[in-house]
Amino acid sequence: MSDIAKHRVVHSLKKRGSISSPSTQDFHLKEPHGRTKDSVSTVSYAGEPSQRDDSSRLTVQMENTYQLGPTKHFPVVAVNHILRDVLTNYLQEEEYEPDLCRQLTKTISEVIKAQVKDLMIPRYKLIVIVHIGQQNSQSIHIGSRCLWDTKNDNFSSYVFRNSSLFALANVYAVYFE
Repeated sequence: MSDIAKHRVVHSLKKRGSISSPSTQDFHLKEPHGRTKDSVSTVSYAGEPSQRDDSSRLTVQMENTYQLGPTKHFPVVAVNHILRDVLTNYLQEEEYEPDLCRQLTKTISEVIKAQVKDLMIPRYKLIVIVHIGQQNSQSIHIGSRCLWDTKNDNFSSYVFRNSSLFALANVYAVYFE
C-alpha cells in the first residue's frame, strides 16, 4: 500500500470517528509470494457523549405480565394489629389539642404506611387516612368513596378512644395491575 493510500485511509477513519495509527513497531507480514505488508492498528470510538444521537439509544419496552390477580392478598388481620399498636403507642397518654392532633395525624399516617409497606405486599397501592377528634359526647359520621374491585381490593380499620380524644385509622389497599 502506498503512502498516499495509507494517508487517505487514516484521514477517512478520523473523519468517521476512528483513530488509526501505525503500531509501535512496524510489522511486516509475509504474503504467500514473499511480499511484505505493513500492519496498521485501528481504534474506533463513538465520539463525545454530548454528541451522541438520541436515536442510537435503545429504548426498553416492558411487556405485560398478564397477571390479573394478586399472588398475595392484603393481610387485614396483620394490618389491624399495626393500626392498634401505632394508635395506642402514640395516643394512649395524649390530651386533645387541635394543633398537636393535626400534626399527629400526619405522623401516625406516615408510620402506619411505613409499617404496612414493610409487610412487602406486591402490587397494592396504599392509602392511609387518620382522623383525630375530641371526645365530647358528640357523634361523627365519616364516609369515603373510591372505585373498588371487591375481588382484589381490601381495607383495614381501627378506632381508638381515651378519655380526651378518639382516633380512626383506615388503610385502603387497591390492587394495581
